[in-house]
Amino acid sequence: MSVPLLSVRDLHVEFPTRRGRLKAIDGVSFDLAPGEVLGMVGESGAGKSLTGAAVIGLLEPPGRIADGEIWLKGERIDNVSRKAMRQIRGRRIGMVFQDPLTSLNPLFTVGDQIVETIMTHLPVSAREARDRAVSLLEAVGIPAASKRLTAYPHQFSGGMRQRVVIALALCAEPELVIADEPTTALDVSVQAQIIDVLKELCSARGASVILITHDMGVIAETADRVAVMYSGRIAEIGPVAQVVKAPHHPYTVGLMGSIPSLTGSVDRLVQIPGSMPRLDAIPPGCAFNPRCPHAFERCRVERPEPMEMEGSRVACWLHEAGDEAQTVAEQGLAGRAGGER
Repeated sequence: MSVPLLSVRDLHVEFPTRRGRLKAIDGVSFDLAPGEVLGMVGESGAGKSLTGAAVIGLLEPPGRIADGEIWLKGERIDNVSRKAMRQIRGRRIGMVFQDPLTSLNPLFTVGDQIVETIMTHLPVSAREARDRAVSLLEAVGIPAASKRLTAYPHQFSGGMRQRVVIALALCAEPELVIADEPTTALDVSVQAQIIDVLKELCSARGASVILITHDMGVIAETADRVAVMYSGRIAEIGPVAQVVKAPHHPYTVGLMGSIPSLTGSVDRLVQIPGSMPRLDAIPPGCAFNPRCPHAFERCRVERPEPMEMEGSRVACWLHEAGDEAQTVAEQGLAGRAGGER
């Protein structure tokens, strides 16, 4: 087997407070193959953005990686110096942030920012860097790119600014791009354009992508695999078609059932009762158990580890063969996945 481009192993991220340490990421593990697009979905507070920030080394203090390992193409990067991480960030890992205004310096032209990034990471002259910047702006769909090179961020629309951020993330030809909610503040039509641009450019350059979003429609159209996160853990991870059409974890079933259908005649969408627990009030056992309609005693006292289930990995006791939960699963889980959507 080839070495994964990115390998995250038992990642733990915590925030020290006066009342103790709060675990925001609790044992997340996954691999990302070269050229693969991995979607990460879940409610706000599930830990999606923190996972991406941990990978690229941009955790806000006092947040820190408490345990686990992050490997980039066989090289461990979670324990390198800040200077070494700055070389990795931008050159080997690019980042597309949710708000382009926080990613771009308002005091410098977009051309200056792209050219500076290129010259920092690649052995090229100023002229070559400028030509590359123009080419990148053209590739992301900026009209009259050579003229807009001298424009400031505020002179672009929201969609155009996000295109500039994508060009900035890709300008040093990184192996991995982390896109954190890249379309949240944009119109629906512009969202589709931005996702298409990101997908096409990364595919053309052979870059892998971690796409963090709330939108399962975007994941279904873009990603190869999807990781469903809940309360700092991965509840289910597997191929997109498998997870969307036949989800196994009750939380994933609820997420899929809450999506309106364009073809079916669904009278009522599925509603997941309750809300995501606070970091200082995560229940023992499976963190989803207070909201799960199929929870039984073991779910409340023992944390499930991911187990293989028809091509996916699911952290749920309902799918352990021989357990009392198997009867529960047969009675309710499958029916809910298909009948209420």
